[in-house]
Amino acid sequence: GIDNNYNSLLKHHRAIRKKINNIMSSFKKLEVISLLLFVLSNTCVVNGFAPLVHGKCAVTSLSAEGFGRTSVKEKPKNYSTKSGPQSVPSDAANTCGMSAADAKKALIDLIPRMTGKDEEYRAVESYVNLLEEQYVPVQTIDFLNLAMAGEWQLLFSTNLTGRPTRKLRLRELIQKVESVGFNGSLTNMAQWDLAEDEEVFDCTGIFNVKCSYQINQGARMIVDLNDHEIRPAKGSKIPSDVPGLVGLLHRAFPKEMFDPSGHAFDTTYLDADLRVVRLTGPHHEGVRNIFMRKGSFEINPASD
Repeated sequence: GIDNNYNSLLKHHRAIRKKINNIMSSFKKLEVISLLLFVLSNTCVVNGFAPLVHGKCAVTSLSAEGFGRTSVKEKPKNYSTKSGPQSVPSDAANTCGMSAADAKKALIDLIPRMTGKDEEYRAVESYVNLLEEQYVPVQTIDFLNLAMAGEWQLLFSTNLTGRPTRKLRLRELIQKVESVGFNGSLTNMAQWDLAEDEEVFDCTGIFNVKCSYQINQGARMIVDLNDHEIRPAKGSKIPSDVPGLVGLLHRAFPKEMFDPSGHAFDTTYLDADLRVVRLTGPHHEGVRNIFMRKGSFEINPASD
């Protein structure tokens, strides 16, 4: 019940604090502060594509929240294109007769302009389900490694609950995969800009979540968190409130990408430029992430 969940979470956080205390002496001040992200992590259980609502904050797509190329931490207003945006299916099952190629095209068109409406989530679910149904899994580890390796830009997460802020701008969130046989490394990288006065973005840097993984069956990746790292860029102004920056980064980061420990990643769809991952684990069961290979598509949530 609730007591068991609370005790499990408390035990989890105590273990994290113990780990931090054991390694604090070997880190510089800024690196130690970044490790506090461990303690800030919270437990969140989701089911697939169901839109989450925490208080008055509903989950929205990453691109709409500011991870796309426009680098604006707010939803696009008065969206329009010269040819007009494609309409969102009114029925989640409106994919009858649709090919995987058509579903992929519709998915890529929809995600950057999502605004948090239920019908948008139902459409994403429908497109992804079709892709997964028609997907033929990779049969060899060498081919799987070849297909997964490289840098993948996060387009969508069913587990993003952070609220937009005028102070922080995330230009992109990249997952870098490096594989050797049944082992490899996975690094989640976010480029951030900070405007402490909410006007001028004069602080910039990179935030890295470094992980390792093993493949133990099929394409399932068992992931372990190794380190968090926050680095100001060369020549950047140093933030006056580093703990405040850490808090903003934590709230903006998808929780499953901030701390994936104890979870497995199942690759449910993979081609040359699109990848769908489903999580299995104690805190983020059923979460799906959608990635595109960096540079494969031109993403613009608010094109004219």
